[in-house]
Amino acid sequence: MDLFTQATALGIQTEFYDGQGHRRVTDAAALQVILDAMPVQLRRRWLQGPVVIRNGEEARTELPDGAALPLRWAISNADDVIAQGETAERTLHWPADLPIGSYRLQLTDATQSQDEAPLIVAPPTAYAGSFERCWILAVQLYGVRSARNWGMGDFTDLERLIDLAASLGAGGVGLNPLHALFDDRPSDCSPYSPNSRQFLNALYIDVEQLPEFSRADLPDVLQDSIARLIAQLVQGETIDYVAVARLKWRALRLAFRRFCAKPVGARAAAFAAFREERGALLLRFACFEVLRHKFKTPWWEWPAEWRQPDDERCESLRAGEDDREIEFIEFVQWCADEQLRGCRDSAKRLGMSIGLYLDVAVGVQSDGFDAWNEQVAISRQLGVGAPPDPLNTAGQDWGLAGFNAAGLEARCFEPYRAMLRASMRYAGAIRLDHVLGLKRLYLVPHGFRADNGAYVQMPFEALLAVTALESCANRCVVIGEDLGTVPDGFRDRLASWGIWSYRVMIFEREGNGAFRGPDAYPANALVTFNTHDLATFAGWRAFADLQFKRSIGIDPGESDDARWHALGMLGDMLRHQAIERDDFYAVTKFLTRTNSRLLAISLEDLLKVTDQPNIPGTVDQHPNWRRRLPVALEEIVAAIDQPALQDATSGRGQQR
Repeated sequence: MDLFTQATALGIQTEFYDGQGHRRVTDAAALQVILDAMPVQLRRRWLQGPVVIRNGEEARTELPDGAALPLRWAISNADDVIAQGETAERTLHWPADLPIGSYRLQLTDATQSQDEAPLIVAPPTAYAGSFERCWILAVQLYGVRSARNWGMGDFTDLERLIDLAASLGAGGVGLNPLHALFDDRPSDCSPYSPNSRQFLNALYIDVEQLPEFSRADLPDVLQDSIARLIAQLVQGETIDYVAVARLKWRALRLAFRRFCAKPVGARAAAFAAFREERGALLLRFACFEVLRHKFKTPWWEWPAEWRQPDDERCESLRAGEDDREIEFIEFVQWCADEQLRGCRDSAKRLGMSIGLYLDVAVGVQSDGFDAWNEQVAISRQLGVGAPPDPLNTAGQDWGLAGFNAAGLEARCFEPYRAMLRASMRYAGAIRLDHVLGLKRLYLVPHGFRADNGAYVQMPFEALLAVTALESCANRCVVIGEDLGTVPDGFRDRLASWGIWSYRVMIFEREGNGAFRGPDAYPANALVTFNTHDLATFAGWRAFADLQFKRSIGIDPGESDDARWHALGMLGDMLRHQAIERDDFYAVTKFLTRTNSRLLAISLEDLLKVTDQPNIPGTVDQHPNWRRRLPVALEEIVAAIDQPALQDATSGRGQQR
């Protein structure tokens, strides 16, 4: 079997058309790396892949001629068989009363040959939400400026943003990913390049809200030092992550020492309950962090006994000299979890229909915890990205390790489910970044150009079923970021499972450039003017994005004439809708009229910020993920034209 035939058999698409309409064929050397990175896939005899059953619908599986009848089947959950039977026919009719969940199906034919695959019993659709039409305030939390934070936004700022958003009539607050990053690499600050999607970024903790920390208890010299450093940090236009991390981690260690020295009964019990709830996963994360600091190399270069996670070894590590350091890492995660859950609960008390809307990154850093913990399901040698398109003509390699199909099936999709649960525990809605990856992932081998990758097929239907399962279990709306090169029928399939679309007004245009009208937007969708990777409204009107990209030698994918045309089309659309203003509030009024049930309004746009949070394709040329808001949290209400905002969002949300 030659290389390309072998790739095709594994669902690797070696030839495709990119977003510019150009035919691409993956280089043989790159293809070999992709093949080598895939886990060994068990050869199936009769089953084509995972079996998906939608609760309440008749389900059956057709058996090929190769299966010798009669055939026995068994559906098991761990060690327990929940259903079994035998058939003398080639059509397996599945029981209608199977409980919702993820299982392992095993088939045995008359010759004692066997086959197995995951079997998923899912709700008919994902959770639909309990609201009709509302809007959320979209915020880059790290960039929030306030009189009290330590140089970057934190969970206390979030609590106050929730109050502010509720007072403006919003149904929630939308946030950048809050995933755990690397404590010893604070300058690697992209929230979309996490260490782990299972845990939280500790820099969002408001240390001064911890009962174990008090500046007043510190020596005067240290108090003065902290006060001076904070004063410097809060004045900057960009975030000094290195200084913030140094200060916060020092304060967290002081809080932990006091917690250990003078444990308070209720706090100690709550910490113990958190450790019990998160169980072996939390211990693994804490051990990984200890080992990462100890060995100071990527995990695949560690001593052999630590290159694979092992619960017994982790328990022995906790029983040794590293016990206090492990407990500290668990303590930090508990503090983050407690404060974020407090924000979630505040939104509920205020009656917000969404509460928190969280973003879930498409992948993880290959040397981080998730890649170590899920080595079968995550391919560390390959980077998730996108082929060339009009906005990124060289293609994109995001440098992130993603899930692979064979590994997910071998693990009965538990790694994917756990990732969803980790964000859903706090959120009323989540956005899956690059949801196209549920159907196919564009993978780039390390060391190759971004335009020399290949599409790899994923178990799409099974992943949709698992998403619906977790969505209903957690009463959390799921929105898929379905932008880019979208395969035919993809959005329809998402919609059939109740996964919402993500509609960005900048892209919702006809062939002649005209903006689509309100009726063109689907109901089950989030609509927004832009994203964190695109120009703000003020920057878009001022051509700031085009000018900056050209200044650093990046093709902006759009000419000035095209932007002038777009501005003209925007004016035409607003006039057609009888909207008199021509500012961002006018655009918001248009977006309010769309069919889409959820509208995201960016705080940067309300504050007329020109610079966008992130410019893809840049590293040091632009302060990605570092820009602070120009207005302090305490002054935001005064900086917003509240009557204009309330008029623009009239009829959508919780007006007060």
